[in-house]
Amino acid sequence: MQIVDILKDGPVMPVIVLHDLRHAVPLAQALVAGGIRVLEVTMRTPIALDCVRAIRAAVPDAIVGVGTVTGPEDVLAAITAGAQFGVSPGATPALLDAVNKSGLPFVPGTMTPSEVLAARDAGFRALKLFPAQPAGGIPLLKALASVFSDVLFCPTGGIDAASAHGYLALPNVACVGGSWLAPPALIAAGDWDGITELARAAGRLRA
Repeated sequence: MQIVDILKDGPVMPVIVLHDLRHAVPLAQALVAGGIRVLEVTMRTPIALDCVRAIRAAVPDAIVGVGTVTGPEDVLAAITAGAQFGVSPGATPALLDAVNKSGLPFVPGTMTPSEVLAARDAGFRALKLFPAQPAGGIPLLKALASVFSDVLFCPTGGIDAASAHGYLALPNVACVGGSWLAPPALIAAGDWDGITELARAAGRLRA
C-alpha cells in the first residue's frame, strides 16, 4: 500500500505504547473490531517489535506500523519485524535516505515550513506534524495548506477525542494520531470491549 492510502484508511491512527507482549494481540483485535485498522506501535519499549510480529501473525486485518523511528537502524529493525509502514517524530537526511532506499512506506515528522520543504525535497508528500497542538495546531495547518497544497499531514501530539474533529475537517489532514484509543488503564485492565467502543467513536469523527 502507498502511505497516503494507509493514512486515509481511518480518521485516527492510535499511538500504541505496550509494556506487556500479552496485550498486543487482544488490543489490536479490539481496535480492528471497532473499525480502526491502521495501528502505530511505538518503539518506546523493549518489546515493541515483538508486539509488531505478534500482531502481524495473529491479526491479518490490521495494518501495522512502527512509530518513533529515529535512525537508519530503526528502519531496518521495523522491516525485519514485519512493519508495513513507519512513522518518525522528525527527519534527518540519513533517516530519509535510509527510508528511500528501503521502500518502506513512511511518514517523516515535521514542525516548521523549512522541515516540510526538506521532507518534500526528499520525495515525501505525507508528513506527520509533531507535536501538533504545541506547534500551532489547526491555525498552523491552515497556514501550511496555503503554501504546500501538495502535502497531506497526520497531526499528532496534544490531540484528543474532543479536538480531533476540528483537525479532520481540514483538507490537508489525512488522519490524526492519538493515544486516547489505547489508554494504559484500559489495556492494563484488559477492557477490550471498552477499547472497541473508543475505536467505533473515533470512526465517526470524520462524518
